[in-house]
Amino acid sequence: MTAAWVGSRLGVRLADGARPVGAGLSALVGLAVRRNPKRAHLLVSAVLGKHVPTDPRLVYGSGLLLGELVRARLRGEDPCDPGPLLPDALQVVPGAAAALRDRMRAPQVPVDAIVLGYAETATALGHSVADALGGAYYLHSTRRPVEGFATYGGFEEEHSHATSHLLLPADAEALDRDVPVVLVDDELSTGRTVLNTIQALHTVRPRSHYVLAALVDLRDAADRARMDDLAVHLGTRIDAVALAGGHVELPDGVLEAGKALVAGIPSQAPDDGGPRFAVSRAALEWPAGLPDGGRHGFLPEHRAWLEKDLARMGEALADGLEGASRVLVLGFEELMYAPLRLAEALADALPHVDVFYSTTTRSPVLAVDDPGYAIRTRLTFPSHDDPADGPGERYAYNVAPGVGQRGFDRIVLVVDDAGDTSALAAGLLERLRALAPVLVAPIPSYRGRL
Repeated sequence: MTAAWVGSRLGVRLADGARPVGAGLSALVGLAVRRNPKRAHLLVSAVLGKHVPTDPRLVYGSGLLLGELVRARLRGEDPCDPGPLLPDALQVVPGAAAALRDRMRAPQVPVDAIVLGYAETATALGHSVADALGGAYYLHSTRRPVEGFATYGGFEEEHSHATSHLLLPADAEALDRDVPVVLVDDELSTGRTVLNTIQALHTVRPRSHYVLAALVDLRDAADRARMDDLAVHLGTRIDAVALAGGHVELPDGVLEAGKALVAGIPSQAPDDGGPRFAVSRAALEWPAGLPDGGRHGFLPEHRAWLEKDLARMGEALADGLEGASRVLVLGFEELMYAPLRLAEALADALPHVDVFYSTTTRSPVLAVDDPGYAIRTRLTFPSHDDPADGPGERYAYNVAPGVGQRGFDRIVLVVDDAGDTSALAAGLLERLRALAPVLVAPIPSYRGRL
């Protein structure tokens, strides 16, 4: 990943810290500039698959690796040693991403836990952590109220552009157990979000052990002391694990400097000219009754069910991609895990095709087509799932090629039925089909009980 452009203009620097799995902070993240009045910079992950199209086996393998750190902490054991596989995969050594995934999905002793992932960025990451634990119940927060599901709790993400989070479990009793609770986010900046969550959860149902899990941990000594103080106050144990530690060096006045920088760079104008490629649809035959993700909860038996059908669904996608050489599987906002696993299955089904994975997002980020910047291009389109907070812009980053970059010759768009609307056809699909033929793979949004 790269931080050179932001560093030269805003003076923001990444400083490496702990490297428990062999990769440092600067290898795991790059820097971009937010279009957000609350924070100037954005950490752009090399292993999350949100803003940067990434080998899905690297994304899933990294999530499983984080889950292994959690599993080892809960069991009081040394974690499984991945060797140099993560650094090699980050360096795009051939076969390293698949080897990391395969190494980390080897069976381990299952651990009973509740895993909570944060929308929208960490929904698949949290799910991957739960997969690594084997016996965990998984739930992610959501910004989409769903009729028939009562709110269990909520919390505020203080630096976010959209702060309302909901917990909507189909079975609230699954959360009312004194088993370890693992809170998963892509980064721990100050830790305030997860500590707010712990306080809210502990008020409803006290637990004896919480674990914070993130790809990178940027907290300073005061932030860590705040976590320890909360543990004492609540009479509980709170641990934290991450793939890498370090901190972001922020000069004085960086927020105002970031605002001025954003204001001085014009937004990318939509390129609506040129030919349009075909749009087709895949018949995935998603198993009836299988949740599409963790919005309302995901049980260990659902994992076994999904694993049984993944290869078949990967082959169904492959059948619609004849002649492809470079494919992007694009997910949809909170719907990250199902597209990730489908992309992984597709990569296994088409070993001679370069398969990448990323998702659309609500997060507004400055795009600059420069090799030293992490977000080269941006597609802008209207929301298409009738969001509760009203319509608004949505984004897909690094899908269109930047100058000197190779584009995708096929795009697979995985969307749930709530987002498979006329607004999708008129908005995002029009932007995508200006780039490459698009294969739409719809998934039923789960609405029943677990």
